[in-house]
Formats: sequence, structure tokens, C-alpha cells
Amino acid sequence: MRTLNKLTVITALSMLFCAFQLSAQAIVINAPEPADNPNLSGSTPWSAVCAGNGGFNEYYVNVTWIGTANAGNEFILELSDASGSFANAQTLQTITDQNAVKDFDTSFAIPTDTRGEGYKMRVRSTDPVKIGSESPAYNMYYMDVTSNLNISEKGDGVPPGTVCSTGPITLQVDNIANPETYQYIWFRSGTELTSETGHTLNVTQSGMYNVYINYGPRCTGSGNTDSNIVDVTIGGSGTGIAVTAPSKTSLCSTDTEILSIDQTNASWSYQWFKDDAAILGATGTTYTVNAANAGFEGDYAVEISGTGICNERSAVVSMNNAELYTVTVENEINTVLLPTQTQLLSVSTTANTPSYKWFRNNVEISGETSNSITISQDGEYYAEVTQTGGACAISSKNSETTTVVSPASFEMTINYTDAYTSCESTTTTLGVEQINAVATDGTKTDVTSALVDGFTYQWSKDGAIVNGATNNVISLASNLENGDYELNATIDSFDIDSNSLSIQLLTNETISITSSGTVFCSGGETISLSTTSNLSSSTYEWQLDGISINTTDAVLTVSTAGTYRLTMDKDGCSLISNEIVVTPLDENLITLDPGTEVVMPEGTTKTVTASGGTAYRWLDANAAELSNSDSVTFTDAGTYTLIASIDNCEIVRQVEVSYLDTFKVPNVITVNGDGINDQWVIPNSYSNKADVNVIIYNEQGQEIVNEFDYKNNWPQSTTAFTKQNMVFYYKIRNASEVLKQGTITVIR
Repeated sequence: MRTLNKLTVITALSMLFCAFQLSAQAIVINAPEPADNPNLSGSTPWSAVCAGNGGFNEYYVNVTWIGTANAGNEFILELSDASGSFANAQTLQTITDQNAVKDFDTSFAIPTDTRGEGYKMRVRSTDPVKIGSESPAYNMYYMDVTSNLNISEKGDGVPPGTVCSTGPITLQVDNIANPETYQYIWFRSGTELTSETGHTLNVTQSGMYNVYINYGPRCTGSGNTDSNIVDVTIGGSGTGIAVTAPSKTSLCSTDTEILSIDQTNASWSYQWFKDDAAILGATGTTYTVNAANAGFEGDYAVEISGTGICNERSAVVSMNNAELYTVTVENEINTVLLPTQTQLLSVSTTANTPSYKWFRNNVEISGETSNSITISQDGEYYAEVTQTGGACAISSKNSETTTVVSPASFEMTINYTDAYTSCESTTTTLGVEQINAVATDGTKTDVTSALVDGFTYQWSKDGAIVNGATNNVISLASNLENGDYELNATIDSFDIDSNSLSIQLLTNETISITSSGTVFCSGGETISLSTTSNLSSSTYEWQLDGISINTTDAVLTVSTAGTYRLTMDKDGCSLISNEIVVTPLDENLITLDPGTEVVMPEGTTKTVTASGGTAYRWLDANAAELSNSDSVTFTDAGTYTLIASIDNCEIVRQVEVSYLDTFKVPNVITVNGDGINDQWVIPNSYSNKADVNVIIYNEQGQEIVNEFDYKNNWPQSTTAFTKQNMVFYYKIRNASEVLKQGTITVIR
């Protein structure tokens, strides 16, 4: 194991950089991260994409990557679907001018059909071809509706305000196009109706109802789609209206029937319904049902509304078609008549007192007046069924036509009955797909369902009979059964052979590879990849990022970062191993909390914790080991060393522990060059801190110092002071709050 001091690390990284330039395969693209919009003042990185309001649809992400891109490479920002799948990724942006910039921002706009809470993004490169890491899932909605919704009972666009009804009503969104394409959030008296997401709502309880378009938990509030509020009262007292009993409810095609309400009032409005749908224009006290209109059958009701009363709908009256009956063919509609055989054809019907006639090739067959017929000739057969009973006039219907063929020959096709993929499937089943009867004129009729169980079968593989395989299907479960399959079938005097199907099943065996490491400690190191599988008699290849790099070495020695795997030919199929990702050493993987500069009050302790490594050693200034875990507790000031391991690599970090300064932030300095109090020195709880920001302003409020990790070095020797005594203002802050602020008087 090798220890890397700072010089060695810098050298190693330089060598790695050179290695990357020689091999453009070594490129790693991080997941894109939200970034602020430079075109918006005061913008911060977004946490959700809520586009569309006022036409706004401009967002930014930050892209970082390492490695070397080839000339002509493009970075492509992609968007998943709402479930996070990139199977049909959409391109958001194509970047062509950042091949030398490892950290850049790029803009994007989401498609107008984007609605969901599980969208992810990634960046891929084209040369070399690399797919970057996926981002976390984000709420993303294009809000194409950003105005108030209107809901009403009648869907007429008029806000009803209040609705009183004796029974349930339906509220619906009525002022946007295609309302059914959105998801909604409905409320009753301020309580969300969590199971209701459609644009209509069946209201069965009294309450105050309103609705929003559901743009997800992060965007709904900015959609501004809150609707009007409708005050609904359900179960109010009614007048007991009803439809007067009609003279008949079963109508012939020449009949009409007038439906009427049993009570009227000049102040009422009326609306007739059929099957719960309002009938356009039916707003009188009566409605005429015309049986000559197709589809007149159904349930009819009338509803009243008016000032001072609750909406009330009557019970339904069912109207039926007295002439409605069915004729059903009981045999296969395509069937085969073999020599010396007969076939029975039959129909069933719901007609009242039916009579029957049979036809062959549109010519009536004399004497055939029952619901079945025995035939011995091919042709086109159908039955004419006449309804002779009931209240309506006599009417007739023809059955569906049955095609009967006497074949000159048969043809049969076989196919895979499951989702078979060559060299991927490990099992499959073959079976009869279709049997056609072929007439002397070449006409083909599909007779599969009629005859598939009537044939005698025999399967063969590569021209040889498969013993015991005498069904119309055959199941294969081993690569040892690979080959070309055919099916022979016989019936009566006919003997037919199917098409041939090639089967290439993948073996159930597995192949795995291991490596001597997964991280390069320096540019000159190598890693060995190997397998326990016997490669001596096999055809195989090692692959790097999907590209073949070696076909001869059982043990592969590599010095290039990337994704490695081994493929072996097995019975004509590629058996693919697991993948091993080899990466260059990244010292930034080792992080320390709270950092490498530790300040603590004298007499106390401070614990520092490391992460990102596989093993740790903490040493004091005398190289004595303090801890071999991921953390150590310091009791004294001094310089300490962490040696962190990542696989076979070691990374060194120096930790400086100092006691907390007890003096206060000075408010006076004397710039006279005597070396005493010439610079503004602040306590070490604020200075030399990467997360502490020191800002100094002059008397005019102009910012003259603004830096993190302040080094106690202001004013610089070149700083000019125009007056003998000058007052400056300072502010010391971290990311969340101002830690200290005040004045500095400079005396010279």
C-alpha cells in the first residue's frame, strides 16, 4: 500500500489528466443540478419546475464532468418520463461549445405536456458516448391553465352560487378546453376529497364545494386555478313529482309515446333526462319518445328547478324496443367439409315465435325450416329468422354467414407463443398459429379454431423426429434443444408440413469477473481483471464501455478508466458477465467534518469524522496512531495526519487544531508600519474559515473587501488612506446569519 503526500497526489492527478487526454473513454458526467436563472434578479436554484404562468418556461441546470471530450462532442440534456424512466427520453438542450469547460450552466424549457412528480434529468455525451448520472426526481408541471376555474351543475358556464336538491347532483368544470385531460383537487367545506380527481364530481352531501387543477404539491398554488364556491344542499324537501305511467313501455318501430310530469307549476323549469343525460331541448312538461329513432330505448326521468324549491328529479320510466331480438350462429363461421363428411350448422334467437329459412349461396334450401341444418356441400350459408309473434308487425333478420369449404389442400404456420428473443430467452413455447384450407382456385379460409384439435401432429428438430412431441405445442427449456423446428400434421387424406422456426436459447449458466481493484492510485498503475470460468476452449472478448478490446487474454491488465465486462460465446449466443467500473482516484471523495481547520476552546475536546474511504488511520505529530476508525477526538492543539484508504490507494489529509482565540473583534488599528496592530486581526473562530464571509465597507458604503477564508491581512501594504483617521464598517456572516458587525477606526 502506497502513501501519497501532497506532491505525489498532484503528480498523480497530472498523470491521470494526461492519461485521460490519450483515452477519451475516461469521461464521467455528474447528475445535473438546479441552478439560478441569470436573467432573473434575486434568483436562486429551483427546487421544482412550475412553468407556463405568464408564458414563463426558462430554467437552468449546472453540469459538471471530468475527463476529455473528443472534437465534435455534444452534451445532451435529457428528461425522463413522469415515472423517471429514460426509455423514451426527451432532449431538453444540446450543448456544443463546452468541451473544454468542466463546470457550466445551461438553460432548458420543459415540453408543454409535462405533468408529474417523478421527472429526472441526465446528461449524455456523443463522443465519447457516455450516459451521465441521473438526477433526483423533481416536480415538473407545465401549467397551461393558470386562470380561475368555473364549476356549475348544468355545465353552462354560469356560477350557480347555491344549489338545493332532493338527491345527488353533478358539479363539473365548464370553462376550459378538454377538461378531462387534467387531474383535480376537490374540496368540500375546506376538506380535500382525496379520491376525487376528475373534472366532474357526484355530490351526495351538503357543503361548500370548490376545485383546483392538481399541478402537484409544489406548483398547484402558483397555478391560480381555484374555482368559484358552490353552496350545495342535498336532501331538501321535494314535492314528490313523478312521470305519469305511460300507456305502454314496449314500443314497435311505428309507435310513439308521450311522457308527462304528474304535476306542474308556472314558476318551475323542466328538464328531461335519458339514462341520466339531459336531452337537448327537452324542457317542457311532456316529452315524446319516438321508437322510429335508433337507440330510443332507455330510462327516462324529469327534473324540476325554480326559485324557492330544491332541484328534484323523478323516478325513471324504462322504455323498451318490442322488435329487438337477436340471431346468433352456434357453429364456427369458417369451417371445413372433408370428403365423405357432413357438418351441422345451427342458430339461436330471442325472437317471439320464430320461423326459419336456410340459404346456400343466396339460394333458399327447400324444406329446411328448423334452427339447424346438416350439410354435405361447401358454400356460403345463413339462416333467415322471422319473428311472427308479439304486438309488432312481422319482421325478419339474417344470421351471420358461415363459410364452408372443401379444401384441395391445407397450409399451416407455427410461431412462438410467448415473448421469445433469440439469445436472450432461456425458455420458449412453439405452437400452431394458423391453419388455412386452400380451395382449388387458391382461395384460403382460416379454419384454425374448427380443425386445430382434429389433426394428428409430430414435431421434428433439424429434420429428425422429436420423440413424444405429438401435440400442437412444444415447450423448450434448455439451450441443448436449440435448432430448427417444424411440425407435421395429418387429417383424413391430407398431410401437411409447417414453416421452420429457428430456436436459439441462452444457457442458464452465468459468468462473473473480479478485479484486483477498482481505483487507479496513479497514472502508471494497472488493475487485473479475471474470471473463474474456463476460457481455454471458448471464444470470448473483453469489452470496455461496450467495445471489444481483447480476445486472447484470460486475465486482462488494464490502465484505462471505464466499465469492463467479459462476453463468452455459448452455443451461438453471447453470455455476458457482471460489470466492473474502474475509476481514477478522486481525492475529493475523502471529506472531513468539520474540516481540516479545527478551532476549540482550550480544555475542551473536538471530534472530527472522515467519510468516503474504506479504512482510516489518524496520527499525531510524532506519527503515533490515535485511531483506526472513521473519527478521532482531539484534546490538544497541534498538527495531525489522516491516512485514508480507498481500496488499494491512500490519501493524506493534514488537520490543524488550534485553540479558540479569546480576544474580541478589534475596532481600532494603527497603520504606522511598526508591526504592531498594523492589520485587522480577528479571532480564529472567524478567520481562515471557508464558510465565513468577511465584508468591509468604506465611509461611503462601498464594498472594499469581500472574501471567504479571511487571512487577517487587511489592510494590504499598498492600501492608501486619504485621511489621518478613517472609519470603516464590517460584517462577518455565514450562509444563514450575520455573526458579527461593527466599525473599524484606522489611525495613522
